[in-house]
Amino acid sequence: MNIPDGPLREQLDFAQTDALLRDDVRRLGALVGEVLAEQGSPALLEEVEAIRRAAIARREQGLPVDALAEEMARVPVDDAELVVRAFSTYFSAINVAERVHRIRRRRDYERISDLPQPGGFEAVLRDLRADGVTFEELEATLPRLWVEPVFTAHPTEAVRRVMLEKEREIVERLVEDIDRTRTPVERRVGLERIRLSLTAGWQTSDTPEHRPTVADEVEHVSYYLASVLYRVVPVYYEAFADAIEAVYGRRITLPQVLRFGSWVGGDMDGNPNVNAETIRAALDAQRAQAIAQYRADLRALGNMLTQSLGRVGVDEAVVARTDAYIEQLPEAAARLRPRLADMPYRRLLDMMKARLALAAEGDGKGYASAREFIADLELIDASLANHRGEHAGRFALQRVLWRARTFGFHLAALDLRQDSAAHDAALAQLLGDPDWAGRDAAERTARLQALLADPPAAPGDAAGVLGSTLAVFRTVLDMRRQHGVEAIGLYIISMSRSAADALAVLALARVAGCVEDGTVPLDITPLFETVGDLEAAAGVMRSLFEDPVYREHLAARGNEQTVMLGYSDSAKDGGLFASRWALQCTQVALTELADEFGVRIMFFHGRGGSVSRGGGKTERAIIAAPRGSVNGSMRVTEQGEVIHRKYGIRALALRNLEQTTGAVLRATLRPRPRDPREMRWREIARHLAEESRAHYRALVHDHPDFPAYFRAATPVDVIERMQIGSRPSRRREGGISNLRAIPWVFAWSQNRSGLTGWYGIGHALQVGVQAYGQEAMTEMAADWPFFAAMLDDVEMLLAKSDLAIFERYSRLAGPLHDEFHPRIAEEFLRTCDAILLLKQRDAILADDYRLRLSIRLRNPYVDPLSLLQVDLLQRWREGGREDEDLLRALVSTVNGISAGIQNTG
Repeated sequence: MNIPDGPLREQLDFAQTDALLRDDVRRLGALVGEVLAEQGSPALLEEVEAIRRAAIARREQGLPVDALAEEMARVPVDDAELVVRAFSTYFSAINVAERVHRIRRRRDYERISDLPQPGGFEAVLRDLRADGVTFEELEATLPRLWVEPVFTAHPTEAVRRVMLEKEREIVERLVEDIDRTRTPVERRVGLERIRLSLTAGWQTSDTPEHRPTVADEVEHVSYYLASVLYRVVPVYYEAFADAIEAVYGRRITLPQVLRFGSWVGGDMDGNPNVNAETIRAALDAQRAQAIAQYRADLRALGNMLTQSLGRVGVDEAVVARTDAYIEQLPEAAARLRPRLADMPYRRLLDMMKARLALAAEGDGKGYASAREFIADLELIDASLANHRGEHAGRFALQRVLWRARTFGFHLAALDLRQDSAAHDAALAQLLGDPDWAGRDAAERTARLQALLADPPAAPGDAAGVLGSTLAVFRTVLDMRRQHGVEAIGLYIISMSRSAADALAVLALARVAGCVEDGTVPLDITPLFETVGDLEAAAGVMRSLFEDPVYREHLAARGNEQTVMLGYSDSAKDGGLFASRWALQCTQVALTELADEFGVRIMFFHGRGGSVSRGGGKTERAIIAAPRGSVNGSMRVTEQGEVIHRKYGIRALALRNLEQTTGAVLRATLRPRPRDPREMRWREIARHLAEESRAHYRALVHDHPDFPAYFRAATPVDVIERMQIGSRPSRRREGGISNLRAIPWVFAWSQNRSGLTGWYGIGHALQVGVQAYGQEAMTEMAADWPFFAAMLDDVEMLLAKSDLAIFERYSRLAGPLHDEFHPRIAEEFLRTCDAILLLKQRDAILADDYRLRLSIRLRNPYVDPLSLLQVDLLQRWREGGREDEDLLRALVSTVNGISAGIQNTG
């Protein structure tokens, strides 16, 4: 049955699947209630239910928030943490149910419709073929396709690993009964296992008592890499190859498309806890994880590849390789069982396990590199292909091959990031010039060119920032040799403002001796963060491309230049509209510049979890990117709660990677056609971005009392004391400009205003309607992907905001409330009205039923936590912020609200 997209398609989905979502929510909610009564008390359950009913009544009957606020103010401090945990447990249940429902929807789509699910490999390839993309054109593009999610440890979500394991158990039990086909006994057993996980979770602290170390953060990110994505990668390639065959009728051996990166252990920017030692420790830990996974895979393959010489042929190369290892490793050979002598694959796999074990111990007889390990796997694969092994284990062998090619012995490439100011401090010490950082860019560039022409010997006893910086570069060289050249990713320079910032890295690396074959083996990546820096990016990169020393370095790196774009700080600097527009213009300018100089440019998108920090749907953002800017590659940061939401469940991780790859293919092979109206639209956007920026900065950066209001009307003082990340909340002391974007956005999401994502936009849209007319603005909203995507993101933030609850937070600011709240409330309403006008809708999210349903499911649980947080904040601050019991309860509210709104930093 072929059911096209549209209202009919949506109605069918809702009728057939949403009832099952509600049933899952009901079942999980009932179990949570039983856990609360058993582990807390029947009185706790009764209290929670009373609060929930009051919250629902307030929403559905349009009652003032005051009654619910009074109800929450009556919660004793001693009970507050239990009440918050109860609501947080409900959130966890809803979140899990919704994720499993996404799997159900995909299954239903494939079962009901004979069309592939939109955004998936086959759907994208069908569209491309319809647009004239031939198999030959596709095949020629695949080798330059590069999709790389990069996991960071930015602290907006830090679910403990033991809690992740419990959630995975719940997911598996729900998936088992996803279509309600289990027997009553099987269903009862499944529910008991869910109850076990919920109860054990209740008895486990959500967060550790101490701030996590870098090693803890490495372990956290490795969970997703080694436990989820390690399993997903082969399926990804199989699905891709199957889709190509389904659409083009040709089976293809895919090149490597997918890679993974990490910042954990290498992000030195503003984090004194990250240094050469954490770089080494992170890569050592990732190596141990990767090798452990391969050893488990080889054990499974050994039980599968039991072919006997008397039954089937085997390539002589397999026997020869085994004999060579037996001679090299006599101790391991002695452990081979004689009765398996006629099983050549199994014997080689046993010797490969021995080499992996030695590699894990750092023994020289072990594998020196992942490439050696891959070569042995390929040897077995070729033999299976030559001797009727296609259906006798080759499929499983090739899955291990895809994992080894993707994860190597490093699991994920470790990026290094450092503030340009740290490099300047190191150079000032090296050159004996305390005024180095204050010298103009031209003078610093000239001196660095001279330094690169004749680098001095590294001081053997360098201390301070110079010593730590040189140690990093020496460690880079060492790690490349120990873990493979793929182990080190980009070297990112925060706050890049001139060509001298990139030359500084080259100079310091050479002084440290970080040189291979006469060149520095690093991909130096400027990061442009503020609106001003983005606007200046083309000039900076032109200076670098014209610099003969840097061009020589670039030639050694294959004339490929990565530039990182900062979404977070640019939005904090100028507001969302100005940020998005500056990012758009910068990509256009740098793409044209790279073409001029014969360089392939790749953009690394530094996107956060929330819309204010570049979050949103990756697929749509890729399609809305400027023509030519994608060019086969997508490297993007994944952080905070987004990692868990996208990669916590294998089926959803696969779907996310599919959608991203499909969007990259589409944007590369058939970008949207040129629209003659776009020139005019760009002129309008430039004007409105300036208007929005001025309006935003007048409040956030120019009003002298706004920093005090911010600290009073948000729980930023609680966030700063939370033990959720290894780095400080500020790069350096100072006002809002020196506060990191994460706590900035996190704080405004907690008070339910979402101000960071929409303030200034309502004003700009109103100016646009007045200056250019409603018809022109409506046309932009409907037909220009850049503008439409931004409006969709803002609309989502508005839907999650609650002005009445925000007002309760605002009143914590005392007299400043009267100064700022009316101004903020006016802009909020102005933004709502403008978006409804441009989209021709009568309600926010009128055409997004699923998001409305999601928000509706959560509001009765989020609202009480927000109001409780306001009450606790007031009491904690009145007590001088010294009551630890109140602080613990407040931290619980922060975690609970984060889980509920699913948008933090």
